[in-house]
Amino acid sequence: MVKKFLAALILLLVGALLGWQVAPLFSSAESEASSSNEPLYWVAPMDPNYRRDSPGKSPMGMDLVPVYEESSAEDSPGLVRINPDVENNLGVRTALVEEGPLSMTLTASGIVQFNEEAIQHIHPRVEGWVEKLHVKAVGNPVEKNQPLYDLYSPQLVNAQEEFLLALKSNNASLLEASLDNLRALNFPQATIQALRKDKTVKQTVTFRAPQSGVLENLQIREGYFVGPSKTLMSIVNLDKVWVEAEVFQSQLHWLKQGLAVSVALHGFDDKLNGQVDYIYPQLNMQNRTGRVRIVLNNPQQKIKAGMYADVTFATQSSKAVTYVPREAVIRLGDSNRVVKHVADGQYKSIAVKTGVSNEQFIAIEQGLKLGERIVTSAQFLIDSESSKQSDFKRIDRGSATRLPNASVMGKVNYVDAKNSVINISRAAIEKWNRPAATMDFVLDPSIPNKLINGLHKSQSIHFMFVIDDDEFYVTEIHPMESEPADHDNMNHSEMGHGSMNHEDMNHD
Repeated sequence: MVKKFLAALILLLVGALLGWQVAPLFSSAESEASSSNEPLYWVAPMDPNYRRDSPGKSPMGMDLVPVYEESSAEDSPGLVRINPDVENNLGVRTALVEEGPLSMTLTASGIVQFNEEAIQHIHPRVEGWVEKLHVKAVGNPVEKNQPLYDLYSPQLVNAQEEFLLALKSNNASLLEASLDNLRALNFPQATIQALRKDKTVKQTVTFRAPQSGVLENLQIREGYFVGPSKTLMSIVNLDKVWVEAEVFQSQLHWLKQGLAVSVALHGFDDKLNGQVDYIYPQLNMQNRTGRVRIVLNNPQQKIKAGMYADVTFATQSSKAVTYVPREAVIRLGDSNRVVKHVADGQYKSIAVKTGVSNEQFIAIEQGLKLGERIVTSAQFLIDSESSKQSDFKRIDRGSATRLPNASVMGKVNYVDAKNSVINISRAAIEKWNRPAATMDFVLDPSIPNKLINGLHKSQSIHFMFVIDDDEFYVTEIHPMESEPADHDNMNHSEMGHGSMNHEDMNHD
C-alpha cells in the first residue's frame, strides 16, 4: 500500500514538472503571434480623425479602438478586420438581407366635402323675372322634379305662341322647328305636352329640380331679374361624398388610384371603407403635402360635409423587393452606403441604391443580394475605416450635387415632433473648425416617427445632418445605448481614490 502511494506521488511530481517546462512554449507562441499583429494606431469610436499611438480614452470618454494592418495582399480594397473582443465592445450587430413586398400603414387627416361631380348648377336660358320661389334656404332637401321657381319671360311666351301657330298650320317642318326652339330654351317637357293638349299659353313657367339632393347654393329671391349668365342655385346629391386627405410629400409614392382605405369619422363608432379616387397633381406650397381624394358611399346621408376624418391607407409595394433595416443605411445626402459583413471579423463599406421605405425597412435596388449580411449597429466607425482605402470614391467635395454634411455626437434638449424640429447641443465639428453649439435642426421626413417619439431630454445621440438652402436637416439619428455600471464587479482598489482631490468635489 505504501509502495503504491509513493509511486502515485512520484508520477504527480513528474507530471507537474513536465507541465511547468512545456507551458512557456505555448505562452511564447501566443505572445509571438500577438506581436506579429500589433495595432497600427488607436482611434475614437465616434471620431475616426482622433488617433493615438497607444490605448486611451476618446474626448467623449470612450475606449479607443485598435486598428490593425491588413495581413493579405489579396484582400479587397476597403476590407476592415475587427478582433472579436473589439466587436463585442463596440456592440456590432448584423442582420440578413431579406426579400418580399414592403407594407406601409399611412395615416392622414381629412375633411368631408360634397361630391363635386354630383353638383348641378341651375341657369335660365332666357331673360325674365322670378315670380315665385319654391325653395327658400341653402341646405333644404330637394326631390327630383320638385318645383324650384316660376319664371315670367316674354321670350318663352313668344316661343309658346309660335308652337301653337305651327300646330294650327299642320306644317310638320314648322312644328318640328318650333318644338326644337322650346327644347333649346329648356322649356319643361311636361309643360310642352300640356300646351299641346289645352293650347293655352302659360305666362309663367315652372322649372323643376333635375335631381334629388340638398340646396348647396341659392342666389335669387322672388322678383329678381335673371338671365343666362346668372347661376340661380346649385343642387348636390349626397349619395356619395368626398374625403380630401393631406399626405406628406415623402409618402405619396405609396399611394395609387383605387387603393382601399379605412376612414374613421369623429363621432362615428364604425369605420367606413372607401378607395382612393384621385391624387391631385399639385402640392400645398405651405406645408408640402399632397391632396388625396377618397370616395365614400353615403346612402343614408349621415355623413355631413365639413366633418373631420382620420384616414388609414394600408399600402404595399407592387412587387417583391430586397430590403434591409433602415438603421443599416448610412445616408450622405447624395449617396447611401451599408457596411457588409464579408466574413467573421471582416467588413466592408459598399455603395447601395435605395428605394421605397417604411418605418422599419428600406428597399435596396442595387448593391446587395438576398441572404447577405449587413451591420445594423456600430457601422459608422467601420464605414469610416473602410472608406479610406475603398474601391469607390467616398467623398467628392467638388461635386455640385453634394450637400455639406457632418456626423457628430449630441444631446437632445427638446423635440417638437408636430413641427419636425429638434433642438440639440452638438459637439464640435473639427473638419469645419466649428465649436460646440446648441441649435435647432429640421427632422427629415424619412426618420421614423417611432424613433422620434422615443427621444427624450438629455439623451445622448449620434446623428448626421446635411445643410440644404441654409437649413440644417437631420437625416440619421442613433440613440446611444448605455448600460448601468456593475458596482459588484468593480475593482475599487484600482480606482485611485487616494489621488482624488476631494476639496474640488461638489458634494451638494
